[in-house]
Amino acid sequence: MVFHVLNRGNDRGEIFDDRADYEAFLRVMKETQERVPMRVLAYCLLPNHWHFLLWPVNDGDFGAFMQRLTTTHVRRWHLHRHSVGRGHLYQGTYKSFPVQDDDHFYTVTRYVERNGLRARMAKTAEEWPYSSLAQRAGKQGVDDAPESSAWPVVRPRNWAAWVKQPQTKAELEAVRLSVSRGQPFGDETWQRRTAERLGLEFTLNPRGRPRKATVT
Repeated sequence: MVFHVLNRGNDRGEIFDDRADYEAFLRVMKETQERVPMRVLAYCLLPNHWHFLLWPVNDGDFGAFMQRLTTTHVRRWHLHRHSVGRGHLYQGTYKSFPVQDDDHFYTVTRYVERNGLRARMAKTAEEWPYSSLAQRAGKQGVDDAPESSAWPVVRPRNWAAWVKQPQTKAELEAVRLSVSRGQPFGDETWQRRTAERLGLEFTLNPRGRPRKATVT
């Protein structure tokens, strides 16, 4: 099953200050991928947060990969800055949600790979070097980037052009709802089946407090 993963800097602080920081993180991703097999389908790193799309090979790989990745990165980040023991790098545990491998996969992947453009870090999405889109286009220039894996669906030939097109408000709101709630992203039947399988039924509950019973 495919998972979208996100984490932010503590108090929305910056995780990456310069090119060396981005490259160091990508190097940790590659090292972790070599220790814990993981299909990395898409990613984008921004100054204060990152997004991944991961497709685990075996049961248990997802948690093991993320634990090793974040623990190693935090340790090296603090060692580089001589700041061990001086506070948290991340706002907390990463957030994740499962993604259906059909058109919903394309929607989430576009969301991930458009991040550099949406944040106005580059004029086109593939020009932001710290992303899988730039890596596939040969515009990254980073030697130790994680290995990009084949998708569970066919990647359109005009994918880069598709990513450049703005997503609809409805698409953005739907993805952001899954980000905030950890809600499976797919059609209704798949959502409910996946929520039951992973113990995520609570993510499908209506938002807000339940109405109080009316006394008659």
